[in-house]
Order: sequence, then structure tokens, then C-alpha cells
Amino acid sequence: MLRGKGWRISVFFDEMMSQEGGTRSPYRDYCGWFEAEDAARIQRKTQQAEAFFRTTGITFNVYGQADADERLIPFDVVPRIISASEWRRLSRGIEQRVRALNAFLHDIYHRQEILRAGRVPTSLIAGNEAFLPMMMGLDPPGGIYTHISGTDIVRTGADEFYVLEDNARTPSGVSYMLENRETMLQMFPELFAKIPVREVSDYPINLLKSLAACAPPACQGTPTVAVLTPGIHNSAYYEHSFLADHMGAELVEGHDLRVVDGRVAMRTTQGYKAIDVLYRRVDDDYLDPLNFRPDSMLGVPGIWDVYRAGGITIANAPGTGIADDKALYSYMPDIIEFYTGEKALLPNVPTWRCSEPDHLREVLDRLPELVVKEVHGSGGYGMLVGPAASRKELAAFRAKLEANPGNYIAQPTLSLSTVPIFTKKGLAPRHVDLRPFVLMSPQGVTITPGGLTRVAMTSGSLVVNSSQGGGTKDTWVLED
Repeated sequence: MLRGKGWRISVFFDEMMSQEGGTRSPYRDYCGWFEAEDAARIQRKTQQAEAFFRTTGITFNVYGQADADERLIPFDVVPRIISASEWRRLSRGIEQRVRALNAFLHDIYHRQEILRAGRVPTSLIAGNEAFLPMMMGLDPPGGIYTHISGTDIVRTGADEFYVLEDNARTPSGVSYMLENRETMLQMFPELFAKIPVREVSDYPINLLKSLAACAPPACQGTPTVAVLTPGIHNSAYYEHSFLADHMGAELVEGHDLRVVDGRVAMRTTQGYKAIDVLYRRVDDDYLDPLNFRPDSMLGVPGIWDVYRAGGITIANAPGTGIADDKALYSYMPDIIEFYTGEKALLPNVPTWRCSEPDHLREVLDRLPELVVKEVHGSGGYGMLVGPAASRKELAAFRAKLEANPGNYIAQPTLSLSTVPIFTKKGLAPRHVDLRPFVLMSPQGVTITPGGLTRVAMTSGSLVVNSSQGGGTKDTWVLED
């Protein structure tokens, strides 16, 4: 049965089924295949996929809970399917946004023209903990700040896409995108013979090429690239290891590195070897105990001085985190227009800045119907989903807002689109978002076709974060 029992035409945009009950064109070939399949076979494949993820060690650590053991991220075997024309539109908007963010970062660490023009408040930068004054006047190799980024996108209608947030510090999830595809290829090879789906498996080699193209002035010959991880206890360690392995790069921790003759070098069996490009998965504060947090055991003493002297490229560049600050997000349409001379191709979600008294009053009045987020938050932590909150939770969050309004922004509860997941009763709709992954170098912008679709596995839930119980699914972008 194509649709499980209880599937109703909903007020939410259904990416597979039209309001008239027919199948939307991107899903037609898949639905034809699914209707001819034995549900028991698909159920067995689901169990095989779970066993594969468990054996491979594709896990996620949920912080802040007493039982914060590593968990499997639920994986759904029904792909999310995007047409070629839909993807072209998304790609243009994503590239425009990433280029504008990189230009913004260069500007605020140099002449600060956008602040002088009054398009972004100076207080939003000067008082922001993600702003790094030590980057003022410093030119990163190739002029690139946002080497790797992820743009979270939600859909509310056939032609309605919104950017939910930008991820420019250390965006995660690309390993799940790649493993999801590999799993689907193993489970259902006949589908890929039947349906023309664009590849994603070239992401690691594209990442390596993009990073190598940003080599520093001190580089001689073929750039040496390494991935800096905080270690095995980090929630994203699997991804760090996965990317290093698939790029053919070294996976290093802070204690593997030291400054030798003005270069950052890694320990090898032949002695210390200079690194040209370091893809760091360590926050700014922990990069260098001599220049930032003196108690950091994760970074490299002296790496900041090598970076300033042009001896190493750090990706993403230090200070990039200001670009994905949620308070800054509401100014993105102005930022895009300021640096590109164009209107934003992908709109923002309407946003109230709680630091502004008028905005705060409206948010407090409408708290039960809004989503409220910490400006520096991530992973779904520190967030209030008003329609799903209890009176006690609303009261507690109201007190937080009144005590520290500048720490929060608020947005309407969006009618997120739904895509099908496989259940014992057939297909059932669930809400999703999408994180496409973007690489930037002096040679241009590369956007992997698709990205990571995160899905709320619970019926009616709008929370898709893996840390909050959400799952993932393979994302297919169709060929023309």
C-alpha cells in the first residue's frame, strides 16, 4: 500500500502527494517501484540498514542527559526526492548567500563598510562573543573565510523555500549524507538503475581539492591537508574520522601537532611534517592556549602566530562564527543586497529580535505560538517550541526572556513540508528540513546536489534535530 492507514490530506505541503491525491512528478517513478514491492522486503531492508549503521559505528552523542550514551540516528529508507528544476533554484540562492556571507566577513574584519552604512548595527558585532577582534586586518589565504558551510532550508509550499539558519562555524552531518546514500545503493541498487539520481560520493575529493586550493603562501608543492579533531569523545568524532579517511588526509589531535621552524607540523614515523591546510573541528576558543583559552588541551600552542604569518590555512577561518549568529540572521536580506546588489533569492523566516523592546513585547504576548532560539545555540538545545510547550515551560522561558532578551530571537512556527517515511502500516508523512553542504575556494563554489534531510520521526513533531530524536534519510536530486 502506497499510503499507510490514517494518511490524510493535510494543511502542510506534501512533497510526494498533491492536494488532489495524485503523486507529484519527482516521486512518480519511485512510487511506481514502491507499489510493486513487498512491504516485508522493505522492512527487512530497514533492519539491515540499522544493523549496518550499528556495525559501522555511525552514532551520535546526546549531551546534557544522564544517559548520554552514543545512539544510532534513526534512518528511513524512503528517499526525499527533489526535481532538477527545484534544485537549480535552491543552488542559485545558496551560492548567493554563501558569497554574501564571505564578503560580509571580509568587510567586518577590515573596513566595516556595512556598519558605516548603518545596514547592520555596530552593537551587534562589537558586543558579540563570536566576533574575533584579533582577525581585524588579517587576510585569510585566498580571501576565503567560509570554506565549508551548511545552509538549513525548510519548505512550506511547491515554490516556497526559506533559509532557517546558516552554519558557518563547523557544520556537521555530511558523513550521514554520504553513508545514507551508500546504504541506499547497497539496499536498493535496482532503484538507481531505474531513476536518474545525481551523485554525492564525490564530496570528499571535492573537499580535498577545495581545501588544497586555499593553501597558504608558505606552501611548497602539493598541499598537505589534515583534520583536527577534539578526540574520540566528541559527538561528531565519527564524521571527523570518516572525512579524513575518505580525503586521504591525516586525522590529528592537538597533542599530535607542534610549531616547528615557523610551521605547524604533525608527528609522523619519519619525524614532524609541516601541514599546509588544517580543517579544524575545534572551536576558536580552544585553538591556541597561548592566545585564547589557556586551559585548552585541544589546540596547538602558537598556531595563531603561524596563521597570522601565512604559514597555515585554518578552515573555517577563525572568527567565522559571527556569520551564523542567529541575531545576525535577521539582517541577511540587507547583507545580501549590500554585497551583491541583488535581492535575496531565498527568503529568511520572519524573525523578532528580542533585544529590541518592541519585538520583545510582541514575543512575550505571542509566546505560545512562536519558536524561540538562543542566538548562539545549536542542535536544538535552549529552544522553545511554543505550541508544544506546557504552561510551566512557557513560564520558565518567559522569565529567561525577560532576564536576558538579547540572548534570543523568535520566529513563527512554520508549516514545514512533509515527506513519507516507511512504517509497519505503510508510508506516513513526517516533517523535514534540508542541510545542503557548500564548499568555497578561490576557484569557486561547489554545492553537493541534495544534502542531509533531517526528519521528525514522531507524527506531528516539528523538531528534526538528531539531538532531539530526529532521524535522517537519503536526499535525491534528479537529473534533467
